[in-house]
Amino acid sequence: MSHGYATRERAGADRTRGWRATARTYALVPLRVFLGVTFVYAGLDKLTDSAFLHASGTGSIGELMHGVRDSSAIPALVDLALKSPVGFGYAIALGELAVGIGTLLGLFGRLAALGGALISLSLWLTVSWQTTPYYYGNDLAYLMAWLPLVLAGTPLLSADAFLARRRRRNP
Repeated sequence: MSHGYATRERAGADRTRGWRATARTYALVPLRVFLGVTFVYAGLDKLTDSAFLHASGTGSIGELMHGVRDSSAIPALVDLALKSPVGFGYAIALGELAVGIGTLLGLFGRLAALGGALISLSLWLTVSWQTTPYYYGNDLAYLMAWLPLVLAGTPLLSADAFLARRRRRNP
């Protein structure tokens, strides 16, 4: 009788270890999906907003940059954006789109994550720098969310993994 119980107990422990190992293996996938979808959405939202990609006017990138210039951590960065606010708006929107697609596909995953981290860092230092308390501003949280993907890349369910397997098979 004790032998059957011990076998069931071992099987349960193996399932638990298996579940935990699987959870560890796939832990970054939900984060990757969230960040990828969010950045694709943010880029498309900017590109399709009739007011955003203008140098001035309500809801424009120019108005936003003028509004945060004096409260940003790096006013010189805002001044640089103000030299061509529409160009800067397109650069941010297309950068968000590229980062989001790269993250979702897992194509150049570390590079895409680094791009997302840099976009989030630049937005934190300019647009949301004066948000108080600091945890109300989402750009810092996005920056921190990108860091695990910068470190780990996209080794699972990704174009990077597919290409790595292909290189190993065809040296």
